Amino acid sequence: MTILRVQHLTTYSYARPVRFGDHRLMFRPRDSYDQRLLSAHMKVGPEPADTWWIHDVFGNCVTNVSFSGSAQKLTFETGIVLDHTPQMAPRFRTEERAKHWPFEYDADIRPDLAPYIRVHSPSPDLSAWALRFTRSGFPTETGHLLMTMTMGIRESFIYSRRTDPGTQPPQLTLATMTGTCRDFAWLMIEACRSLGFAARFVTGYIYVPSRDGPVLRGGGATHAWVQVFLPGAGWVEFDPTNGIVGNKDLIRVGVAREPAQARPLSGSFIGDRGDYLGMDVQVHVTTDPLALRLPRSTPDTNPSGEMQNVTSA
Repeated sequence: MTILRVQHLTTYSYARPVRFGDHRLMFRPRDSYDQRLLSAHMKVGPEPADTWWIHDVFGNCVTNVSFSGSAQKLTFETGIVLDHTPQMAPRFRTEERAKHWPFEYDADIRPDLAPYIRVHSPSPDLSAWALRFTRSGFPTETGHLLMTMTMGIRESFIYSRRTDPGTQPPQLTLATMTGTCRDFAWLMIEACRSLGFAARFVTGYIYVPSRDGPVLRGGGATHAWVQVFLPGAGWVEFDPTNGIVGNKDLIRVGVAREPAQARPLSGSFIGDRGDYLGMDVQVHVTTDPLALRLPRSTPDTNPSGEMQNVTSA
């Protein structure tokens, strides 16, 4: 068991006061057996006119805020504390028939998995690249295939941080051999789908032990990785950016069919395009020894209190 604290601050700056449209935040982790939310707080400046919460089509908790005034800066500060149980390595307790690829999903769950099996951007290059991780003409061990693909991206591609929003097509990632964590996740998802696997996009945070400490380091961002559905094992996590298999150091916030549906923070402003001066994002993920000694309280989602921030890598 590990207690992790995430502080996330996003600041939008403008040349003069502007008005704001509704904004949508996805920062509250998904409670599960391996991560339990202890507290969640949010602070927005200027003060929102209204704040409300919904669960989206994927069951993610989404916070919505609206504004009535104008300002030259817009800030979103969020903070979470959670009880995280890392799996050092996954236990591929797959059903016998799914231990080797190719296999078929049961008819009763295939309709539910269908949106996660369909390849969104099919191409011969994508299919050929995915098949490199299989044994031509012979069954391939499922776990070995997925772990090899994860490590193949980690070792062969170059991480290049990009401030522009959005995710690049898998074909571009293959052609340039570079990308962000979102690009690598999307490449692996589409490659897995081309092989018949059900795969989905995950957004959240990653704990990096070398960055642990009391000083807030700028330049952090949210993280993205992959879940693949394996009969008997369920949704198993693969992080091709860091070569992680299982949930070690990964804090799951939202899942989606494609990256555009899992934006950590989105919204609009009303003003001239030239008024926008830019966005600054800081994310700090640390262990929290003090939290182990504190009584556990009911998670609080009142939009006043501690801080954290959302953006995409």
